[in-house]
Amino acid sequence: MNTYPNQFFDRLMQDYDSRLNHSGIEGERLATRLAKLAEIGLTDENGSSRMGFSKEERQAKELVKSWMKDAGLVVREDGAGNVFGRLDGKDGNAHVILSGSHVDSVPNGGHFDGPLGVLAAIEVAEAWKQANYQPNKSYEVVIFTDEEGSRFSGGFSGSAAMVGDVNQDEQLKLIDLHGHSFQEVIKADGLTVDGYFRAKRDMKEVAAFVEVHIEQGKQLEKRNLPVGVVTGIAGPCWLELTFLGEAGHAGNTPMNDRKDALIAASMFIHELERFPREVSPTAVATVGRLNVHPNGINVIPGKVTLSVDIRDIHKQTRDLLVEEVIKMAQEVAEHRNVKLEVAETIRIAPVPISLQMQGKVMKAVEDQEVEAFLLPSGAGHDAMVIGTHTPAAMLFVRSQNGISHNPKEWSSLNDCVMAAHVLKGIIEDLTQ
Repeated sequence: MNTYPNQFFDRLMQDYDSRLNHSGIEGERLATRLAKLAEIGLTDENGSSRMGFSKEERQAKELVKSWMKDAGLVVREDGAGNVFGRLDGKDGNAHVILSGSHVDSVPNGGHFDGPLGVLAAIEVAEAWKQANYQPNKSYEVVIFTDEEGSRFSGGFSGSAAMVGDVNQDEQLKLIDLHGHSFQEVIKADGLTVDGYFRAKRDMKEVAAFVEVHIEQGKQLEKRNLPVGVVTGIAGPCWLELTFLGEAGHAGNTPMNDRKDALIAASMFIHELERFPREVSPTAVATVGRLNVHPNGINVIPGKVTLSVDIRDIHKQTRDLLVEEVIKMAQEVAEHRNVKLEVAETIRIAPVPISLQMQGKVMKAVEDQEVEAFLLPSGAGHDAMVIGTHTPAAMLFVRSQNGISHNPKEWSSLNDCVMAAHVLKGIIEDLTQ
């Protein structure tokens, strides 16, 4: 039996300041739930592996549903697998306030990315239950399905379905990394295609969405701050580039008579590093996946497919960078006498956080006697999808060494509980 979840809990609790247990927020409860979720999809390296629409993501959702019910929330699930725990407000006609995140993970990821946002939102409900408090507006804790996109190389499957930002024809063409169709995948998760496309919600009933998430960077750590106020969310564009050369015998094909797809891909990757800073100081571009065919020791690579993740917090410069990257790939392919195929798998516009929503988060942070530090989000989040349809806000939590999507991902329990207190203040402001 793997004892890591117990070690994980003990590490959370070892330097916890119990004075943070007040106003109905409890650190030990939050630590216990983080550790329980860490058991699901635990890898040999003590990381998290809960791919979207997987049995592990489903198991995590079912566990969190039980905690929602314990907090006095009425639980439902939509056709996309999004889970909602609702507390009705005093005003039945008032719009609902949403807060939450996701419980799926990247392969061998960490235990805070996603779950912390869900569990912090439940802590708000737990605190209200203890105080017998009912907000004016209704409140819902949400778990969005498949945020990370590890299965279909897309992400935001749940939040996009909820707001109706899904192209049905394109969605049904999706094939996962195991060769299974979108229809097969969601059927295995107990869902249906018709139900998925009926998950669209009337966003007029949603007054605001607030997401707590780890920073996945070092700005808060450098300033010794537990939390930070997000000013905007970078929009990702994902490209899939395929360099098509000609496979051949590694021994009998002269060096001057080759169409080596891997050489072309390598040149592209080398050149890519300099492009973002030439376009925008906040832009980034990453090749995170590379597939070589036929992948034999003594065979010249005839085909290489790679992913490119391009992001910026400004739409204009992000889109310019995408154009420049594709142009450079075409030039490399021509220079190396190979063909190039380009497919765009996702393009989501950056989402600025309104000054009004930033102000509410800043006030809640300052109410906890913490400096309200402003910073952008280079990573995409469900708040980015929801924020195109209703006011959204994000609160970042300090990440140790800025590590994320890695088993070493860590945020102290003190910081996590501080985030729950801040979130409670934001939600109480919004639900009045």
